[in-house]
This record gives sequence, structure tokens and C-alpha cells, in this order.
Amino acid sequence: MPTYVYETLPTDASSPERFEIRQGMNDAPLEMHPERHVPIRRVISGGMGMVASGDRALPVPGPGCGPGNCGCGRF
Repeated sequence: MPTYVYETLPTDASSPERFEIRQGMNDAPLEMHPERHVPIRRVISGGMGMVASGDRALPVPGPGCGPGNCGCGRF
């Protein structure tokens, strides 16, 4: 089961709180904090990508996919 990062959606000037939750890949993203019952959202973060080199794939550290930066060095 993967671990997902969530953050609260503050309604005032406070900073969002980040936390992790283990969920099944087919589970819908949570919308409310399981204990505090405040609105939350799933945080999409970059990770390690894979780039093919000949007949094998090599890990490439980087920011992952995002606006203007796909992490593969081609875009």
C-alpha cells in the first residue's frame, strides 16, 4: 500500500499542516482530515524518474513532472 502526502487547507492565515496516510491505489483521495475534520488535499510531489539508456533503464534524480519540467530532460 503506498503512502500519500496530504496537507490541510487553512481558512485563515495559518500555514498548512502536512501529514502522510497509507491508502490503496484504488482508494479515492481523502477530502477531510481523519482526526481534525478539516478540509485537506493530496500533495503531488516529484520523485525519481527512469530514463532508458540502450537496453536498460537508469534512475534519474530530479523534480519529477510539473509545469514546464517533466524531469526527463527533453521538454
